[in-house]
Amino acid sequence: MAGRTISMMVRSFSTGNIANQMVKPPIQLFGVEGRYATALYSAATKQKTLDNVEKDLIKFQTSMRSDPKLKSFIENPTIKRNVKADALKAAAQKISLKPESVNLLMLLAENGRLEKLDGVINAFRTLMSAHRGEITCEVVTAKELDADQKKKLEGVLKSFVKANETIHLTSKVDPSIIGGMIVSVGDRYVDMSVASKIKRYTEIISAAV
Repeated sequence: MAGRTISMMVRSFSTGNIANQMVKPPIQLFGVEGRYATALYSAATKQKTLDNVEKDLIKFQTSMRSDPKLKSFIENPTIKRNVKADALKAAAQKISLKPESVNLLMLLAENGRLEKLDGVINAFRTLMSAHRGEITCEVVTAKELDADQKKKLEGVLKSFVKANETIHLTSKVDPSIIGGMIVSVGDRYVDMSVASKIKRYTEIISAAV
């Protein structure tokens, strides 16, 4: 069922009579956002517009996050789907978005899924990172890392990826972890925070009482 749904979306995104066979994405994503992003990736690959579509979506996502009126319009459940679809199509064409990008907005509007737009864009960006051989690494620390610490950490993280892959490092600060760090490399997750150790020791002590 999911495969048929994605194939239908690919046909909706495509602007020409290109074969309906799905283009295999570099990684598999799940959920509604993943299905739309995968279908768009397949359609844009066939149209050879991947990079331009990514730029389109980043541009639109930035506008959506910085423009309260646009965000309110997208999230307003009282506005009819066809009205949203027509308005978004006009706005997207005005700023010269690629047809595949326009079709994504219209399809989400027509299906009542516009609340998923930000997630779909993020999922597509994840696919594009994988397409370029980038491995997303997220590091959470109690205090912000300085430039030297980030450089050393990147050096360590590179040992976890293949020679043809590159590290795309993002860092977040969360004082609640107390110390240490939480590291995500692709789909791998390592919790080395002080908070997790305290929790584990507390559980051990409580179980022994």
